[in-house]
Order: sequence, then structure tokens, then C-alpha cells
Amino acid sequence: MALKQQHSTFGSLPLPQELAPDLAADYAACRQIMHGASKNYSFASRVLPLDKLHHVEALYAVMRVGDDRVDVSHAGFESPLAAIEEWRDSYWRAFETGTSHHPVLRAYVNTCHQFDIPPELLQPYFRAMIEDLSVTRFPTFVALLHYMDGSALTVGRVMTHILGTRSGRVEDAYPYADALSVAMQLSNFWRDIWQDWNIGRVYIPQEDLTMFSYSEADLGAQLLDERLIALLEYEFERTERYYQTARQGVPLLASGRWGVMSALEIYRAIMQDIRQAGYDVFSRRAGTTRLQKLKWVVRARWETL
Repeated sequence: MALKQQHSTFGSLPLPQELAPDLAADYAACRQIMHGASKNYSFASRVLPLDKLHHVEALYAVMRVGDDRVDVSHAGFESPLAAIEEWRDSYWRAFETGTSHHPVLRAYVNTCHQFDIPPELLQPYFRAMIEDLSVTRFPTFVALLHYMDGSALTVGRVMTHILGTRSGRVEDAYPYADALSVAMQLSNFWRDIWQDWNIGRVYIPQEDLTMFSYSEADLGAQLLDERLIALLEYEFERTERYYQTARQGVPLLASGRWGVMSALEIYRAIMQDIRQAGYDVFSRRAGTTRLQKLKWVVRARWETL
């Protein structure tokens, strides 16, 4: 089936021509950040309506900058805490003044004004990023959900404002957006178990490690045995339930259903790739090839028709 003209091909994507040159440059900076940081998210976003894509990229970029200040580099600041606090303060100042010295914030402020997005939706995000500097273990899944309330749920809720709902009530889609946000972040946690371990973090709830008698010492020793397999399957089944809930909410969206379903399928495939690799989360990073992503995008198209 031929793609509608409102959607892009998989080549370079144009920004809307009606954007003022300065604002177009701000959104272009957001696009560069997203495409440089996330292959999965960038790939799925390419089938979003072109009039919404740059707004999604602005959302991704504003959160990516904060993430990187915590996890990658706090160059120019005395500490990661100072770096994320400066980003938080710059965020609120941008909404107070209507502008910012940072192109990402200028773009995101414009997006929020266009879609009536409350700036407060990102407040839990800044709380989660600051907690990330000191909280490296989660005793229960409930505690992990509290962390994801800031690190993931904010994304889904802002996305719902950008894409809109058929009912006209954005809150109708919040529960399903929350489920998809949790599912996608959990998939990332299971993919990045070893990478997170190497920076001192364990996102597997401690109660789950105890349930399967798999210790952090076992994790550090890269022990791949029946206990780890059972533990991962337990987490996969839990994650799958969130994906199933999220799937029910896609038809509620007024636009972008194909892009959201594509993201769902691509991130859900991470768990299958881990299975196919014999549950080896140590020597390789699970993911999908470009051809596999295309397969999931095509499948998502048929699911949303």
C-alpha cells in the first residue's frame, strides 16, 4: 500500500515550510539530538505525521539533554547535580519569559503553546533525574514505578497532547500512554542490564532478584543460568501485560497511530531478541536490524488500518 503524502519516506525529513527560519533552526537542533541518540525511537517516529514530528523531536530532545547531563557528561558544571539543576531552572525560566538561550527549550516552549501542554507535566521528570544521581537500586517494583513516573510517564502524556485524541479529552488516553511508556522503559532496562551494572545501577527490583535467588554477585559475574532465564521471563511477562494494555489505547489517538504502534512493536521486539540470543544480556546489546524494524513498521501499519 502506498504511503499517504503526509508521511515521510525513510530518507531525510523536511521541517514544515511555515516555520520561521529561527524556529526551524531550533527544531532542527532537536532533530539532530534525537537521531543521534535513539535508533529505535527515531525509526518509529518517521511514520508520524510530518506536522507533528518536529514537536515529538522537541519533547525527546528536552529530556535527552537532561539525561545526558546525568549519565554522560556534566562538562561546564561542577557536578552532574549542578548540571541537571541548571537544566531544570532554565526550563522553568523559559516558560516564565517565553524564550531561552537554548534552542531545545525555545522549540519545546513553542510546542507547549501550540498544543496547550502544561509545563508541569515535566516536573516529575526533573525529580527522577535528580534521584538518578543517588538512587541506584529499587527494593520493589512499586518503587521502580515511582521512578518511571518521572522518567517515562511524562513522555507518554506529552505525546498524547501532541497527537490528540478522537474524543477531544486528552486524559482519556493517559492510562494507555502510561502503559506504553512503562513497557518501553522496561524493555530498555532488560536490554541494558549489563551497561547499567557498569555504571553502578540495577533496575531489576531487589525483591525479584530475591524471588529467583539470583544475587548481584551473580549479575556481576555474568552468570547466565536457569535462574537468570526464569527471572528475565518473569520480567518479560510483566512487561508484555503493559504492552497489551497500551495496544488497546492506540485507536483513541486522533493522529500518529501508525507511529505509536510502530514504536510499540519495535521496542517489544527487544525481548524477543534477548530470547533468541539465549538470554545473553552481558556480551551483546539486544536490538533489531533496519530490515526487522521495517517489518515491524509494516505490521504496525496493518494493525492500525
